[in-house]
Amino acid sequence: MEIFIVKTAGFCFGVKRAINMAYDAAGTASGGDIYTIGPIIHNPQVVSKLEESNIHTAENISNIKNGTVIVRSHGITSREMRGIREKDLNMVDATCPFVKKAQEYVERLSKDGYFIVVVGEKEHPEVKGIVSYANKNICIAGSVDDIKSLPRVKKMGVVAQTTQSIENLQAIVSACLKKTNELKVFNTICNATSVRQNESTDLAAKVECMIVVGGRNSANTNRLAEVCRKIQPNTHHIEIAAELKPEWFKEVGKVGITAGASTPDWIIEDVVAKVRNMNLYAEAGESVKE
Repeated sequence: MEIFIVKTAGFCFGVKRAINMAYDAAGTASGGDIYTIGPIIHNPQVVSKLEESNIHTAENISNIKNGTVIVRSHGITSREMRGIREKDLNMVDATCPFVKKAQEYVERLSKDGYFIVVVGEKEHPEVKGIVSYANKNICIAGSVDDIKSLPRVKKMGVVAQTTQSIENLQAIVSACLKKTNELKVFNTICNATSVRQNESTDLAAKVECMIVVGGRNSANTNRLAEVCRKIQPNTHHIEIAAELKPEWFKEVGKVGITAGASTPDWIIEDVVAKVRNMNLYAEAGESVKE
């Protein structure tokens, strides 16, 4: 059985940056505990490891009296940012630069009087943060259906959750054209997300089984599983190697593995090892191609 691994599987630039900043903060903190507002990334195994370095997850600012606050990779709301400053807490801003750019675009569009459409998932913390930078006249669109009920406006601006698919953004932008005379679009989808999705779907078309590794609360991992499953129905989303099932690999000659942007290398390596060593189907001397 051959195992093929997507080249871009694992930590993206923004996640790697946030994790490094968190460990740096743990190593240099002069006193007090270290907190993130919500999980720093959407991977429970990584969050557990950070706890070992005295980096804790707090639900909100009111639960923090002193110490250091690390702003997570997918950002926080403008209100939470003000709260950190008002409490005079030491802050390490690990917001992904691509997310920060989306926040800035929304703030600019709002000041310029545009009705704003944010293409993304309503309950995702990144989207909640982005939306908070508008004064008013903003909506979240997860699909074209969310645009249909919008009134026609003079000018409209569009930004996207960084992990959205380009196809969904294009479809919603097309629908927005019918709702305004002036449309300003900022493609804020992270390039790494697009590349990862393209590489994963290309691989899904060449294998008999596709494994997608990453947190179940990770938007980009869930989307990877969704796009791969459309091409290869024998696609399975797992968080850790222990979730693999031998029956998925019955009569399978080629297995593809991809992973979300919040998945560390050690989890991917565990999955590869478990697939390779499954007693019933693995064969000695199988190749791993990266």
